[in-house]
Amino acid sequence: MKIIKNPSSKNWEEVLKRPTQTVDDIEATVNEIFTEVRSKGDQAIEKYTSLFDGIVIKNIEVSSEEIQQAEKEISAELKEAIQLAKENITKFHAAQKTDRVEVETQNGVKCWQEKRPIQKVGLYIPGGSAPLFSTILMLAVPAQLAGCKEIVLCTPPDKKGNIHPAILYTANLCGVTKIFKVGGIQAIAGLTFGTESIPQVYKIFGPGNQFVTVAKQLATRFNVAIDMPAGPSELLVFADKTANASFVASDLLSQAEHGADSQVILVTISEDILKEVEEKIQQQLKELPRKAIAEKAIENSKLILVENDEIALQLINQYAPEHFIVVAKNEEFFVNGIQNAGSVFIGNYTPESAGDYASGTNHTLPTNAYAKQYSGVNLDSFQKSMTFQKINETGIKSIGKTIELMAEAEGLQAHKNAVSLRLKSLE
Repeated sequence: MKIIKNPSSKNWEEVLKRPTQTVDDIEATVNEIFTEVRSKGDQAIEKYTSLFDGIVIKNIEVSSEEIQQAEKEISAELKEAIQLAKENITKFHAAQKTDRVEVETQNGVKCWQEKRPIQKVGLYIPGGSAPLFSTILMLAVPAQLAGCKEIVLCTPPDKKGNIHPAILYTANLCGVTKIFKVGGIQAIAGLTFGTESIPQVYKIFGPGNQFVTVAKQLATRFNVAIDMPAGPSELLVFADKTANASFVASDLLSQAEHGADSQVILVTISEDILKEVEEKIQQQLKELPRKAIAEKAIENSKLILVENDEIALQLINQYAPEHFIVVAKNEEFFVNGIQNAGSVFIGNYTPESAGDYASGTNHTLPTNAYAKQYSGVNLDSFQKSMTFQKINETGIKSIGKTIELMAEAEGLQAHKNAVSLRLKSLE
């Protein structure tokens, strides 16, 4: 990891740069695949699945027999773990339900807001180097709670054309209505346009590599919403002398093993902690099965020493990390002062992996500094807020003149007439 000591704020942008390709590098590829999937449907899906995943699949929808077989292949212990995680995620997201908001703004003018589910949602679940069945819990549980009628899941097949049994088991457990053996750009295109097999959806959720991220952004040009432009995973840890360096190193490596394009950063005011964490990373790295992947991510990562907590917080808010761990004597300063982060983990005994799996919070979070303006996925992500109003005779009399004056000032006579006719009818 690169060590940077007391960088000038003028250089923060360069110091905190993510290891991502520009959109221009990959947008041409995404556009080409979108165009072909839109015009050729399943035929294009088959072509690109063969090209990128190395397998020809004629029937891309997962059958009920495959789901039943997957359930037999999952150990009882793993089933219990998935069930416990599901219970915690359900508790946290169910608590986010809100009642109807109703106000009488004037006598006779009643306004209210209600939530309605998004009817058709698409879930993208990465399955390449790691089968992220935990992401199904994070997306399908709130989708079910929100009342989404169609929950369509796409995930890439392995070299034999199969889906990892844990993905199938979890999807079935969480009420996913259709599962397809399709990954990458072609999956996002299929959900965007619909094909002979894949239903078109109204909103697409889920993380992915940079190609998937750009594909999701392109989908928004075709009247399909997305959760956020979430790309490669990232973690920033602030640690002072109260931190356990071994724990910090394990957290940094837990994100580094996601992918070669992941980024992890340590910010500290202690040179001793910086050195100790660097040593622990090298020790722990040797034992990891995904060592090669983690090593590449570590090359993109940084250990940053700053003078004090105030400078550290400013730098962290500028970076806007997807995941932010704070282990500090001055804990409240960071917890109260953090403005830009997807999810915050506090103290020595709160590993980031708790949020990834089973504490209850959602792990689908904004990356690439989008935490400055995006929230992580939550129950509201699967709903729309609709407003209603009902005005009686008293109400139209009380606000009618106001509407007439404003409409006339804007030069919109038909707007004024819509009120004037009603007022006249009540004379």
